[in-house]
Amino acid sequence: MATISTTTGAHVPKRQAEQLVERAAQDFEAFYDTRRCATPQEAQCTSNVLVISVDGKGVPMRQAALRAGTRQAAEVHPAPRGHRRKPGERAHSKRMATVAAVYTIRPWVRTPADIVHELQPTHAVASARPRPAAKRVWASLAQPPAEVIDQAFEEAERRDPQHTKQWVALVDGNLTQLCLLYAAAAAYGVTLCIVLDLLHVLQYLWKAAWALHPAGAPEAEPWVTARLELLLRGRSQHVAAGMRRSATVRHLTEEQRAPVDQCANYLLKYADFLHYDAYLAAGFPIATGVIEGACRHLVKDRMEVTGARWSLTGAEAVLRLRSLWVSGDFETYWRFHLEQEQKRNHATHYADGAVPMQGPNPRRQDKGTYLRLIK
Repeated sequence: MATISTTTGAHVPKRQAEQLVERAAQDFEAFYDTRRCATPQEAQCTSNVLVISVDGKGVPMRQAALRAGTRQAAEVHPAPRGHRRKPGERAHSKRMATVAAVYTIRPWVRTPADIVHELQPTHAVASARPRPAAKRVWASLAQPPAEVIDQAFEEAERRDPQHTKQWVALVDGNLTQLCLLYAAAAAYGVTLCIVLDLLHVLQYLWKAAWALHPAGAPEAEPWVTARLELLLRGRSQHVAAGMRRSATVRHLTEEQRAPVDQCANYLLKYADFLHYDAYLAAGFPIATGVIEGACRHLVKDRMEVTGARWSLTGAEAVLRLRSLWVSGDFETYWRFHLEQEQKRNHATHYADGAVPMQGPNPRRQDKGTYLRLIK
């Protein structure tokens, strides 16, 4: 709005601007539904690893736009004005957006030592690191997670209709997302390799390290590095058993050893998704950097500006337009949108929705101008 005022001198009222955004985004789903499937030749020209990644990100909403459970909790426990929340206390003011990303990437075989080196505070950057190609990211507040994940599989299916690529799903351990990914993979008849984000695992390792070592102890980092190397070699159960044994030998109380038990339980619970030795050998990505970045620059940077409280329709429209821009599809979408606008506002007013062809005027015999110069 500020840019429009600066460049044109015209002021667009706030409500009108909101309505314009909603109208501009109304052809989002139709635009992607019209995309055709890739031919076998086109599929072969893209990278061999096809990645699907999903995550969730909260958006502050008006109370009427919250989901029923959140709205009820906000009514039962209203936050007093000027009250600073305690650790763990929720404001019950956000609605979760489901964020999805689909892209292809070239396999990049690495070793556990390579990963440990990359995670050091300072290291040489590998120039050969492959970059995601044909990346599409989007987010939705209105659609349930099942529908967004189904759309992600539709997008992947368009890129690889013959299922010749290696399909990989990168997740952070959300059980609902895992169940939906399994269901979608079965529905589409694809073999899906689910990989748990390594950086989420590292967070649990560090919490366990500070439970076993005094605060600031230099021994904590080598302890984490040693367990990380074991995890990257596919020995998650060995790591879980070892840290529990360490807590027992140190005679830690139940409260003191709680982070250790949480980490061990986490490793055992998600053991099926921690085969990092196989993932590295196959050249798969093992971190959710793409989807984490999308949660930040697609959702957080715009939707969580100070004081923002969104309506559902307004927030959904903004997310759709931002998704188009981030995915590099905005210019193509805008041409499609203008075509749809022409059909809605013009062609539909004719019989059968077709604009008649303009023929030559039979009354006009000459090809000159209608204007006559007079003195």
